[in-house]
Amino acid sequence: MSSEGKEENQKANHIEITDSEEKDTSTQAEPEQESQAPGQAEGEPEPNEPETEEEEELPPPTPEELKELRQQAAKAEEYYDRLQRQVAEADNLRKRLAKEKQDAIRYANESLIEELLPTMDSFEMAISAARDSDDNSIDSLKTGIEMVYTQLKRTLEEIGVTEIDAIGQAFDPSEHEAMSRKKTDKAEEGTVLEQTRKGYRLRDRLLRAASVVVATALDDAEEETEQ
Repeated sequence: MSSEGKEENQKANHIEITDSEEKDTSTQAEPEQESQAPGQAEGEPEPNEPETEEEEELPPPTPEELKELRQQAAKAEEYYDRLQRQVAEADNLRKRLAKEKQDAIRYANESLIEELLPTMDSFEMAISAARDSDDNSIDSLKTGIEMVYTQLKRTLEEIGVTEIDAIGQAFDPSEHEAMSRKKTDKAEEGTVLEQTRKGYRLRDRLLRAASVVVATALDDAEEETEQ
């Protein structure tokens, strides 16, 4: 056999082998395709199953439940009415307190004026007596004025007003107001010599400082002159 015939035989054998291999691979792939469910592609999710459960309807309330609901509604209405009354009372109380505050500010000195009215009566009687009397009634007028002053002073003391007696005391700037200074050797420096106007204190609070004259030391030349 020639070399050309041998080559043709080898090509024919090679073709037969490749055909047999392709048949084997096709037969192996077919069972795998059959294993998948018909009409379902690989990787696709399964469709959701339709919901079969339905919402259950609540049963109608029983007579006992209806009775309890009516009781609760009645209590709620009662509480609402009570709340409205309390709000109205609080509003009325606020208005009343505001009015009382205004009245207290407006009539704060009512009690003091009531205490001073008898003193006014005494002043009127003294003036009337001075008009109706003759020229020799100076002593009686003086006595009447002293009585009125005593009565007024007593009234002020009853409400807590006291005088500040500064004469002979050391000068205190919290209670005294120095109107002038006077050189003297009869009192120590800083001592109150005279009181030109009285001071007053309402309990622990200063109403008016006392106007005073304060002593100061003499110079050396003035001391020698006096000696």
